[in-house]
Amino acid sequence: MARICRAVASEAIALASCLAAALAQAAGFRLVEVPSDAEGPALTGAVWSPCSTPPGEIDIGRTAVPGVKDCPIDGDRLPLVVISHGRGGDLIGHHDTAEALADAGFIVAAISHPGDTVLDMSRSSDLSVFVERPTDIKRLIDFMLGASPVASKIDPERIGFFGFSRGGYTGLVVIGSDPDWAIPLCQRSSAAPACEQILRGGFRVQPLAHDPRIKAAVIADPFAIFFAPASFAGVNIPVQLWASERGGDGVTPESVAMVDKNIPANHEYYVVPNSGHFAFLPPCSAAPAQAPPELCTDAPGFDRAPFHKQFDADVLAFFSAKLGKR
Repeated sequence: MARICRAVASEAIALASCLAAALAQAAGFRLVEVPSDAEGPALTGAVWSPCSTPPGEIDIGRTAVPGVKDCPIDGDRLPLVVISHGRGGDLIGHHDTAEALADAGFIVAAISHPGDTVLDMSRSSDLSVFVERPTDIKRLIDFMLGASPVASKIDPERIGFFGFSRGGYTGLVVIGSDPDWAIPLCQRSSAAPACEQILRGGFRVQPLAHDPRIKAAVIADPFAIFFAPASFAGVNIPVQLWASERGGDGVTPESVAMVDKNIPANHEYYVVPNSGHFAFLPPCSAAPAQAPPELCTDAPGFDRAPFHKQFDADVLAFFSAKLGKR
């Protein structure tokens, strides 16, 4: 196993990303819906894409995001990155990363996972969420390459994945990992209700959705309680793995280090000093009262805004190197 373990990204990558940012274009933005099918319900999604029009601000209800609504896509055969959010998140939870990628020539698509979103937590503690999340991502990719309004602009050979927390769990499964549903640590985690379902014998172990179309993945502070050291044998693509130093929301530094130790593929591993789990979410808006305090509060001395500039730069550099740009 070969890996790179760094506290922060290199200055060289940061400089390259700053130069790329100087040439960036505005991110186009549109809402989409993945239709319901035999594998699951309809999925609400968002797509960011390269756009040559100066950006404005788009009101999408709960918040506003910078961009140009339904902007014609600037480019052809562009790489695609799909995003999976954490517990109680939604499709705009990592909009700053999506915007940075779209500005640099990527098409980016994110969905809200049914039953585990900020507006619908009805199944957040249910095992079904963990079973269905990887299938949600497979269905999103199917849609983006098939019926989506931007399908003709995507290069199907250049697909990446970005996931945070439970979205990191989702990504690990999609790129080849297999959960170990009997792992004892499960009973002491924030997923205890789901663990109880397993212990009661009401869950039949079944293969979860892997997707070989994904060629590179960024995994940030993954919820890894369902994995054992042997779970990652099927991972064979480049991975950029991130860990917070302090953890949170059921994610521990030790659990992420276990993922790092056992991924067989070459990968990068970043540990962010003095950070908590939610540092990977964008800085809170000007109206932080709308967000739970724990999502917006960082340790003394940790500044989320400059960290995200560096984080987005490193994510962009990774996907540019592994998937190529236009």
